[in-house]
Amino acid sequence: MSTAIAMTARGSNGALDLGVVPSGAVQMASVRTRLHLTRRGRVVFTTLAAIPVAAVALALALNGGIAAAEGANAGAATVADVATVFDYVTIASGQSLWQLAETIAPTSDPRDVIAEIVSLNQLPSENVQPGQRLALPARF
Repeated sequence: MSTAIAMTARGSNGALDLGVVPSGAVQMASVRTRLHLTRRGRVVFTTLAAIPVAAVALALALNGGIAAAEGANAGAATVADVATVFDYVTIASGQSLWQLAETIAPTSDPRDVIAEIVSLNQLPSENVQPGQRLALPARF
C-alpha cells in the first residue's frame, strides 16, 4: 500500500501538521473554468473571424473582374498591334469648342462633336484656354 503526505492547517503551536494518509484518500481538486462571453465579446470575435473572409471575397471579386475584362478583350487587337493616330489642334485666342466643332464637322451636330472632344481629351468641362492642345476624334 502506498502512502502520501498531506499538508493540513497549522496546529495550535504554529507548526505544520503533516499527516500520513493512504494515496486513495488524497483527491486533487480539479478546477474547471468556463469562458463566458458578453455580447460585445461575441461581436468582437465574429468581426475578427469575418475580416479575413471579407478580404478574400474582395480579392476574388476584383481578380474575377480583371479576368473577365481580359477575357472580353482576348480577341481584340492590342494597343501595340494598332497604332492610333489623332489629329491635334491648338485653341486660338477667343476660340470656343462650339466654333471648333463647326469647323471640323460642319454637317454634324456641334453638341455631339463637343461631347466627343471632351470625352477624348478627358476635359473637366467644356471650357478651353488659348494655347491648349486638343486631340480630335477620328470620325470627323
